[in-house]
Parts: sequence; C-alpha cells; structure tokens
Amino acid sequence: MVMKTISSNTVADALLVHIPRLATVLPSDIKEALIAARNKETHERARIVLEQLVENSEIAETDRVPLCQDTGTVWVCLEIGPGIQMDGNVFANVDKAVASAFTNSRLRMSVVKNALLDRTNTGTNTPAFCEWRFIPEPGVARLRIMLKGGGSDNASRVVMLTPSAGRQGVIDAVVECVREKAANACPPLVIGVGVGSTFDKVPNLAKRALMRPLDELASDAETQEFEEELLAAVNATGIGAGALGGDTTALGVRVMTAPCHIAALPVAINMGCSAMRRVTVEL
Repeated sequence: MVMKTISSNTVADALLVHIPRLATVLPSDIKEALIAARNKETHERARIVLEQLVENSEIAETDRVPLCQDTGTVWVCLEIGPGIQMDGNVFANVDKAVASAFTNSRLRMSVVKNALLDRTNTGTNTPAFCEWRFIPEPGVARLRIMLKGGGSDNASRVVMLTPSAGRQGVIDAVVECVREKAANACPPLVIGVGVGSTFDKVPNLAKRALMRPLDELASDAETQEFEEELLAAVNATGIGAGALGGDTTALGVRVMTAPCHIAALPVAINMGCSAMRRVTVEL
C-alpha cells in the first residue's frame, strides 16, 4: 500500500480557515431547519424567537461577527484510515492554530488552566480538546471541528441504565434531561445521543453524533426510526424556542450506538444549542 502523508500544517491551516467561519456563519442545515421551524410554528412567541435566530445568523454572516458571545471550546477529531501517515506534531500545531484564529478574529477566550485548582483564563482558548480515531477507510483523512458553548455542554449528562430499561428507558432519560436542562442550553436544540460502549466512551458517541448534519439520515432504518421517535418525544414537551413554549424544542436528534457489557446500558446526552457550530473537512 502506498502511504499518503498529511502534514500537521495542513490540519493547522484548515483550523485557521474554519474556526473564524464557524464562529460567524451558521451551518446551512441548521439555518434551513430554523427557517422551516419558524414557518410552521403555531406559537407566536416561539415564532418571534425563531425569526430572531434567523435574523441573527444573517447579521453575523454579513458583518462577520460571532453568532453568539460564547465562541466555545474547540473540539478537534482527526480521523485516519489505513495508508495515511501524519507528519509533524499535529496537536501542538492545532493549539497554535486555535490560539491564532481566536486572537486574530477577536473571539472570546473561554478556557481556564485547571477546572479545580486554577481557574485563570489561559488567554489563548487552548488547549483544544483533541483526539485521534482510526477508521476502516483506506486513504481517508478527515478533520472534524466543533465550537462548543458552555451552556449546551452544561446541560449534558451521562446515565448508566440497566439493560431492562431498554428503548423506553433511553427515551425517558433524554426527555428528563431536556425537561431539566433545555432552557439553559438555548433551544431549539440539536441533541446528540450515545448508547453503548463504556462509561468513559459513551459521551464521545454523543458528541460524534452531533457531527451528522440534519439533512443526512442515519445509515439504517432502525436508527432513523428511533431518532424520529426521540425528536417527537422531545418536541412534545412544549418547551419550545427560547424555552418560551412552542412546537420546536429540538431541530433534530442524532443517535450513535455501540456494543456494551451484557449488564450495562450506558447513555450520554450531549446538547447542542441553536448555534450548532461544526464542520467536517476532508484532508
């Protein structure tokens, strides 16, 4: 197999391009979903909120100003298939690129040095939260980037259910989380749900689930059906846009599943706000 080399500078260059854009330009699938929700909304206050969110996205894009004052932490996932090798210190260059992008674009710095022992701002919005993933796609290198606000992450949770809880238990866990936390996560939401793996791995499933665009269906019919069931249950809460009541509490629910222990049913719920800022870049 002929090896393909990806330079760490290529990864850094992608971040320098996409971070400022993510901060100011709402992904097209999210904007289209907001417009669709506004057009079918039956509650006046919710319709006004949705109209303001659409208008906000247009102003941000035109004036090149952030969609939200919370420009978030930076999550970076580098996916590497067979036949790919990386050249250079990738994640050191990631941090340099993140610091440069946030400084040059005058984005808010939101990272503290130590969650418990030293909550001094790092002043660079680094470190970025990075990971490798090895994928079974020969010759493929893919970069996933997300700017994640504190409000939506604070509304997220991990629940270790018993297997007997089953499908309904997962639905109940998601709806309970939404009822308790959605108002603080800037609805309408995009909700990533991870089911399976282990306690430490299931949150990653939920975050990766958020990367799938709203106009891209799940790869199998069973997951599609479950996502639709979850979305209906979430929207039936009536929390609505801005948590002021309405038809659309979530724009979409994305589910990712994995194997797990016979005695376990891990569930992670990762909230995404109405400014769901993420992009996938083929390298």
